[in-house]
Amino acid sequence: MDESNINWILAIACLLAGIGLGALGYHLLNAGAHGMQRLRQRLAERDRELAALRDGLDEHFDEVSRLAATLRHDSEALAARLAEDAGSLGGRTRNRPGLAVETPAIPADATNDETLPTPRDYADGSGGTLSEDFGLKDDAHREPEAPRY
Repeated sequence: MDESNINWILAIACLLAGIGLGALGYHLLNAGAHGMQRLRQRLAERDRELAALRDGLDEHFDEVSRLAATLRHDSEALAARLAEDAGSLGGRTRNRPGLAVETPAIPADATNDETLPTPRDYADGSGGTLSEDFGLKDDAHREPEAPRY
């Protein structure tokens, strides 16, 4: 063969290999971009579903709070009606549990400023700290401890 023919054949083979590698690279990069586009589309669909769910949940909570307020208003109206009817019939009016909200009474012990006695498991006169030897050995069997610094 002639040397010029080999150069032409080599140039054509390199050109075909370059075209093949370029097409393969384009296909691989385009497949990744297509996958990313599908992921973005799925993400947008999920965001729309989540927004619709939030709107539905907000509407649900608004309706529940409205129904609770209506129920509270109706129960107060019923309690007032019961008290009015009992008063008009000459009966004794008693507050029924559940019809009226009572304020809790302040216990008499809360107003005293007396100090509480120290519990038995605390060291006497040490300001509320636990005794180090509480519930341990007797003093007669104790070994002297090294001083702490």
